[in-house]
Amino acid sequence: MTTATLSTDRTLPTDLKTVAEFEEWQQQPGNDGNFEFVRGRIIPKSMKQNEIEIVDFLVRRFIQTAQYQQNHILYPELDSYVDNTRKRIPDLTYFTAEQRQAMRRGERANTLFAIEILSDSESHQDVLDKIQDYFDGGAQLLWYIVPKRQKIYAYTSPDEWTIFKGQQNITAAPVIPDFEFTVADLFV
Repeated sequence: MTTATLSTDRTLPTDLKTVAEFEEWQQQPGNDGNFEFVRGRIIPKSMKQNEIEIVDFLVRRFIQTAQYQQNHILYPELDSYVDNTRKRIPDLTYFTAEQRQAMRRGERANTLFAIEILSDSESHQDVLDKIQDYFDGGAQLLWYIVPKRQKIYAYTSPDEWTIFKGQQNITAAPVIPDFEFTVADLFV
């Protein structure tokens, strides 16, 4: 098996081709961790402590929606399958009750709505790749939150977005019609 080394002296394989091969490797003892898998690359993923307030705000808003009452979820760091060579892990991901039932049957699901919080370590190309992957997998909406600029980029396709900031109201419609708030409230 070909391997690559992370700065933490962790060795990761570099010869895996499919999500199935990656998940088989990940299930082996000692391969714990949260990783995305994108066309043979294993990408370490972790939520940063400075992101917890944003996640907490969004989850608390979501539990006030009709979709939450219908057993839909907005959950942090949950697998979202794009295809057999890509698996992403959004900072927050939305799944319907029907998708959750499919997951219980062992089926793979891709998010309909993903939320990413821009990390200092992400390059512009990383962001573009994630956006493309979510929409390739069937997402209908993606929010990219940029805390340092206190903005939210709402994507409805890889090439169409609206920027929300300050006192503007943002909504997750049509995916979650009653999930909305004033952007400034997120950054208080």
